[in-house]
Amino acid sequence: MVNKDRKIKIKSIGIYLPEKILTNADLEKMVDTSDEWITTRTGIKERRIAADSQTSSDLGVAAAKMALEKANLKAEEVDLILVATNTPDTIFPSTASWIQRKLGIKEIPAFDLQAGCTGALYGLVVAEGLILSGTCRRILLVAVDILSKITNWEDRSTCVLFGDGAGAFILEESQDQSGLISHFWGADGSLGELLILPGGGTLHPANEMTIREKLHYIRMKGNDVFKHAVKRMGEAALEAVKKAGLEKDQVDYLIPHQANLRIIDATGARLGLLKERIVVNVDKYGNMSVATIPVALYELENEGRLKSGDIVVMVAFGAGFTWASAVYRW
Repeated sequence: MVNKDRKIKIKSIGIYLPEKILTNADLEKMVDTSDEWITTRTGIKERRIAADSQTSSDLGVAAAKMALEKANLKAEEVDLILVATNTPDTIFPSTASWIQRKLGIKEIPAFDLQAGCTGALYGLVVAEGLILSGTCRRILLVAVDILSKITNWEDRSTCVLFGDGAGAFILEESQDQSGLISHFWGADGSLGELLILPGGGTLHPANEMTIREKLHYIRMKGNDVFKHAVKRMGEAALEAVKKAGLEKDQVDYLIPHQANLRIIDATGARLGLLKERIVVNVDKYGNMSVATIPVALYELENEGRLKSGDIVVMVAFGAGFTWASAVYRW
């Protein structure tokens, strides 16, 4: 339900992007592909790649420190660390626990949330419930993935798509009209095998066979994923706008999950938005999974394009399948 009286707001945003840039020209030397093929089908020109020594918690801590600094807060002023990730440092402890350790915070709760590329928006919904219920006052929500470490660099159908990055939100209750005014989320587990990392869990525990069969890398049936992503992202965006009590022409910006330029364009068309109102950075970063929306929102703010009262629609789709959308008044 839309809570018109109480809302949570994003107090600050931090991001971290690895230094290494992998271009389409670089990929041409690695697999049988071309810049033209990648650009035409995905819109991607380059992506960031984490260093071998970097973990998801490393990227997450860097983003968190930026967000804390921008909010003029100390780490101990946060009372929950929530991490959306599909590439945890370890299955356990959680990546949230590693981030807690590296930030030097003790005692407060910390846990991970795994919902495919939709994790950042699922995290917003969870954070809203915890803050408005009085359970938490201020939440650090980190969205981070290092997809390069679960990508098969011999599979030209997937290795061109993914990149690494992190974003972080400081979330608290809004004291004005700005904040999260509606959201919509869903999932369909019957389609899970269309986008899957088969190995490493209890279905296929790590052994010689899983390594030989490359089960520890992303497997995706691209055409099927594309079809469902276009449908679900468009529907989810419209549903959240409806729940907010708004019309499509009241939307100022759309921030779609940055997976593929064709999916982004199709989602924008469902809302009837001009291209300048659709935030696109997939050309620079590829699909950073959970990090795409926080990084895109950060760039929109950092470029000075957002003004008070602007309506921003965020929407994502990911493995599971999962989907979610959120309407936010800046």
